[in-house]
Amino acid sequence: MTATVTRALSVEVCTDERAFAALAGQWDRLHRASPSATAFQSHAWLHSWWVSYGVPGRLRLVLVRREGELVAAAPLMRVHRPLPAVVPLGGTITDFCDVLLDESAGAPAAAALADGLADLARTALVDFREVRPGGAMERVHLCWRGPRRRLPDSVCLELPALPMEGLVGRLPAARARRIRNKANQLSRLGVRWRAVGDDETEGALRRLLELHRLQWADRQVSPEHLRPRFLEHLVRAGVPMARSGQARATEFLLDGTVVAVNFSLLSDRLMGMYMYGFHPTLRERRVDVATMLLNATTEDLGPGDPRALSLLRGDEPYKYRWCPETVVNQRFLLARRRTAPLLAAAAGEADARQRARRLLRTDPSLPDQR
Repeated sequence: MTATVTRALSVEVCTDERAFAALAGQWDRLHRASPSATAFQSHAWLHSWWVSYGVPGRLRLVLVRREGELVAAAPLMRVHRPLPAVVPLGGTITDFCDVLLDESAGAPAAAALADGLADLARTALVDFREVRPGGAMERVHLCWRGPRRRLPDSVCLELPALPMEGLVGRLPAARARRIRNKANQLSRLGVRWRAVGDDETEGALRRLLELHRLQWADRQVSPEHLRPRFLEHLVRAGVPMARSGQARATEFLLDGTVVAVNFSLLSDRLMGMYMYGFHPTLRERRVDVATMLLNATTEDLGPGDPRALSLLRGDEPYKYRWCPETVVNQRFLLARRRTAPLLAAAAGEADARQRARRLLRTDPSLPDQR
C-alpha cells in the first residue's frame, strides 16, 4: 500500500485483498454518496467478483480520504495482455464500470483520484471501459494532465421507468395491441410472479441459473454463465445486495411451479434487468417472455420515477420492439508521456474495430462477423 497527500486529501493505492474486504462499510457509505453509482459499483458486487475472478497480486484500489473518511475510490486491477494496463474490476460480466466520488468532496476529490491514477500510469495504460454517460469517471478525465482519449464503447438500450401501460402507450398502435394481447395471455394461462424475500434469494439465484441452462440448451450461450465460479459470484454478491435494496429476484410461477426467475439490479438512477432464466415449457406455451419480465419489473413503478430502465449491454433485435433509447458507454484511455505509445496502440485498435463495424453495416456483400 502506497500513500501520498494532495490538497489536504490523502491518496493511497491498496493492493491488499484483506484490506479490500474490510472496506465494506466505508465503501457502502461512499457508494450512497455517489449519485451516478450503479449497483455494479457496490462493495458486494466488486469484492465478490474479485474473490471469483481476481488474480493474486494484481489488485489496485486507488483510495482518496478526507480526514480519514473515504471520499473517492477507483476499483482497478493490473493486467499484462494485450498491453500493460490497469482496468476496472468487474470484467465482462459487469455492464457498467465507474469510479466513486462523494458529491460533497467535489472537484478536489476528482483531482486527487486523477493524481492517484497518474502514479499507476507511469508503467501501464489506464484503460477504463464501460462508463455510462454521466459517470463520475468523466470528472476524473477532465482533471487528467497527460495524454488521454475518450472513445465509444458498448451499446446499451434504455426505457423510461414507466408502468407497463405507459411503456405500451409509447409504441405504434399495431405493436401496442399485440403486446397487450400477449400480456392478457399471461393472465389466461395463470402465470403469476412474486418478489423473493431476502432469505430466499440464494435459492432463487440457483434456480435462475439452472433455468438459464435449460433455456439455452442446444443454443449458443455465454459459457461463463454455466461455470461454477459465476454461480458462486452471483450468490455471494446477490444475497447482500438484495438485503440492502440494490438487487431484487422475482420468481414466476405456472401451475404452482417456478418456471422463470429474473434478477434486477437497482440504484437511485437506474434499474437494470441483469439476468433471467426460464423453462422451455414457456416457449412451448407461446409465452412472450420479454413481456412477462417487463410486466413484473415495472409493476410498482409510477409516473415521475427518476430512474431509467436499462436493458443493459447489447442491441439484440427483440429489445427494439419497445422503442428504447440507445445509450453508448464510454471508454477512457489515460497515460503519461512514457506510456503514451500504449494509449496510441489501444486507440488505434479501437478505431480500426469501429471502421470495420461501419463497413460491415454499409456493405451487404461482406459477411457479418459480429
